[in-house]
Amino acid sequence: MNAAADWLVACLCAAWCGTCNEYRAAFDAAARQHPDVRFAWVDIEDHADALGEQLDIENFPTLLVAQGEAVRFFGVVLPHAATITRTLEAARAADLSAGVAVPEGLVDAVRSLA
Repeated sequence: MNAAADWLVACLCAAWCGTCNEYRAAFDAAARQHPDVRFAWVDIEDHADALGEQLDIENFPTLLVAQGEAVRFFGVVLPHAATITRTLEAARAADLSAGVAVPEGLVDAVRSLA
Protein backbone atom coordinates (compact mmCIF):
# COMPACT_ATOMS: atom_id res chain seq x y z
CA MET A 1 0.00 0.00 0.00
CA ASN A 2 1.21 3.50 -0.84
CA ALA A 3 2.28 5.41 2.32
CA ALA A 4 0.18 8.43 1.39
CA ALA A 5 -2.84 6.33 0.54
CA ASP A 6 -3.09 4.76 3.97
CA TRP A 7 -4.11 8.01 5.66
CA LEU A 8 -7.76 8.14 6.69
CA VAL A 9 -9.79 11.07 7.97
CA ALA A 10 -13.31 10.13 8.97
CA CYS A 11 -16.09 12.21 10.42
CA LEU A 12 -18.36 10.15 12.64
CA CYS A 13 -21.68 11.91 12.63
CA ALA A 14 -25.45 11.52 12.72
CA ALA A 15 -27.99 12.66 10.14
CA TRP A 16 -30.10 14.37 12.81
CA CYS A 17 -27.17 16.51 14.00
CA GLY A 18 -27.50 20.06 12.67
CA THR A 19 -23.87 20.84 13.45
CA CYS A 20 -22.73 17.82 11.43
CA ASN A 21 -24.91 18.83 8.51
CA GLU A 22 -23.39 22.32 8.52
CA TYR A 23 -19.88 20.81 8.83
CA ARG A 24 -20.31 18.55 5.79
CA ALA A 25 -19.38 21.24 3.23
CA ALA A 26 -16.13 22.05 5.09
CA PHE A 27 -15.29 18.35 5.39
CA ASP A 28 -15.90 17.78 1.68
CA ALA A 29 -13.76 20.82 0.83
CA ALA A 30 -10.91 19.44 2.96
CA ALA A 31 -11.20 16.14 1.09
CA ARG A 32 -10.76 17.97 -2.21
CA GLN A 33 -7.69 19.79 -0.83
CA HIS A 34 -6.08 16.49 0.20
CA PRO A 35 -6.65 14.04 -2.66
CA ASP A 36 -3.91 11.76 -1.29
CA VAL A 37 -5.95 11.06 1.86
CA ARG A 38 -9.05 8.90 2.10
CA PHE A 39 -11.90 10.91 3.62
CA ALA A 40 -15.07 9.25 4.89
CA TRP A 41 -18.33 10.66 6.17
CA VAL A 42 -19.83 7.96 8.38
CA ASP A 43 -23.31 8.17 9.88
CA ILE A 44 -22.92 6.14 13.05
CA GLU A 45 -26.60 5.25 13.14
CA ASP A 46 -26.82 4.09 9.52
CA HIS A 47 -23.68 1.99 9.99
CA ALA A 48 -24.14 0.88 13.61
CA ASP A 49 -23.82 -2.81 12.71
CA ALA A 50 -20.51 -2.32 10.92
CA LEU A 51 -19.06 -0.06 13.62
CA GLY A 52 -19.89 -2.34 16.52
CA GLU A 53 -21.75 -1.89 19.76
CA GLN A 54 -18.71 -0.72 21.72
CA LEU A 55 -18.60 2.57 19.80
CA ASP A 56 -20.14 5.26 21.97
CA ILE A 57 -20.02 8.70 20.35
CA GLU A 58 -21.33 11.29 22.77
CA ASN A 59 -20.64 14.52 20.85
CA PHE A 60 -20.51 15.54 17.23
CA PRO A 61 -18.63 15.95 15.04
CA THR A 62 -16.10 13.32 16.08
CA LEU A 63 -13.02 13.02 13.90
CA LEU A 64 -10.89 9.92 13.39
CA VAL A 65 -7.43 10.33 11.83
CA ALA A 66 -5.46 7.16 11.19
CA GLN A 67 -2.33 6.16 9.34
CA GLY A 68 -2.73 2.51 8.52
CA GLU A 69 -3.90 0.90 11.73
CA ALA A 70 -2.28 3.58 13.93
CA VAL A 71 -4.88 6.02 15.19
CA ARG A 72 -3.35 9.50 15.38
CA PHE A 73 -6.44 11.36 16.59
CA PHE A 74 -9.91 10.40 17.77
CA GLY A 75 -12.16 12.98 19.36
CA VAL A 76 -14.66 15.76 19.12
CA VAL A 77 -13.58 18.77 17.06
CA LEU A 78 -14.82 22.26 16.45
CA PRO A 79 -16.74 22.24 13.17
CA HIS A 80 -14.32 24.39 11.17
CA ALA A 81 -12.46 23.55 7.97
CA ALA A 82 -9.17 24.74 9.47
CA THR A 83 -9.50 22.19 12.27
CA ILE A 84 -9.46 19.29 9.82
CA THR A 85 -6.36 20.62 8.07
CA ARG A 86 -4.48 21.40 11.29
CA THR A 87 -5.30 18.00 12.78
CA LEU A 88 -4.17 16.17 9.64
CA GLU A 89 -0.97 18.23 9.40
CA ALA A 90 -0.15 17.60 13.06
CA ALA A 91 -0.73 13.87 12.58
CA ARG A 92 1.49 13.78 9.50
CA ALA A 93 4.24 15.68 11.36
CA ALA A 94 4.02 13.08 14.15
CA ASP A 95 2.89 15.78 16.57
CA LEU A 96 -0.07 13.50 17.30
CA SER A 97 1.08 10.14 18.53
CA ALA A 98 -0.16 6.72 17.64
CA GLY A 99 -1.83 4.64 20.28
CA VAL A 100 -4.95 6.73 20.83
CA ALA A 101 -7.55 4.47 22.41
CA VAL A 102 -10.43 3.57 20.10
CA PRO A 103 -12.79 0.62 20.06
CA GLU A 104 -11.18 -2.46 18.56
CA GLY A 105 -11.85 -2.81 14.86
CA LEU A 106 -13.05 0.78 14.39
CA VAL A 107 -10.43 1.76 11.82
CA ASP A 108 -11.08 -1.35 9.72
CA ALA A 109 -14.84 -0.80 9.95
CA VAL A 110 -14.56 2.83 8.85
CA ARG A 111 -12.19 1.93 6.01
CA SER A 112 -14.69 -0.65 4.77
CA LEU A 113 -17.40 2.04 4.71
CA ALA A 114 -15.26 4.69 3.01
